[in-house]
Amino acid sequence: MEYILKTNMLTKQFKQQKAVDNVSVSIERGSIYGLIGRNGAGKTTFLRMIGGLAAPTSGEMEIMGFRSSDGTVNQAFERIGSLIEQPGIYKNMTAFENCRLKAMCCGVYSEDYVKAKLALAGLQDVGKKNVGNFSLGMKQRLGVAMATIGEPEMLILDEPINGLDPQGIIEVRDIIHRINKEQNITIVISSHILEELSKLATHYGIIHNGRLVEQLSHDELLGKCSARLEIVADSAEKAAKILKGLGCNYSVANEHMLFVNDNIEKSAAINKALVTGGIGVESLYRRSQSLEEYFISLISRA
Repeated sequence: MEYILKTNMLTKQFKQQKAVDNVSVSIERGSIYGLIGRNGAGKTTFLRMIGGLAAPTSGEMEIMGFRSSDGTVNQAFERIGSLIEQPGIYKNMTAFENCRLKAMCCGVYSEDYVKAKLALAGLQDVGKKNVGNFSLGMKQRLGVAMATIGEPEMLILDEPINGLDPQGIIEVRDIIHRINKEQNITIVISSHILEELSKLATHYGIIHNGRLVEQLSHDELLGKCSARLEIVADSAEKAAKILKGLGCNYSVANEHMLFVNDNIEKSAAINKALVTGGIGVESLYRRSQSLEEYFISLISRA
């Protein structure tokens, strides 16, 4: 397993407040790493540090083998593309002119190269329309495509779907998938729209109040958000004794509700055992925990 980015106790402090507090992450090369957190959780500050746009107060980074501890990490920043907060575009210029200017700054003068980036964003047919007249979704797509100019090894995207309508979200999501799969670019993307992020990310880091609460893969997240039985009965305490006798893995939520985390396929038998045992079952149904629910429960515990 090859890691393109590792941080160790990375911290950014503004006066008395730690915007990022001792965050240690490991990001695999070729992955799409979703950084989850509420607004103000420290996501943007963290992204700015790993993109070379802000200096850490303390802690270490290793990016593409270059380390902050020996002063070589600046060489890695040259291989990173980023779209943080708003796309850096000139509104009185066309999409082609914006892309060409960025390409020239990277030492690339081929018009075909610029046209390929426009095609990546689905903007090959916008003609001479100024970017200032683009929709928000078109601007975001252009910003994402421009961030790939120079062929970076890693791409940092801060809330790229924020404020977009459903069609715009789908378009940006498709571009991100294509960049990751076709160009093998590692992508670090932040968002508070968790269900949309779950359609993109292969790995997740959950950040709350500047701290990394949990880091896990998509498969691990699915396991934690797996289906369970929710039972509402007249007495959770009495029902728990029967569930224990059945060998069920259960938890008691309150005096009337229980959760059964295994043997879900035996719901009919569980219901029969409860009723036979004199338990009044008001409802028993199968339910999967959403990403939002898992996130909320996790940060509530944090």
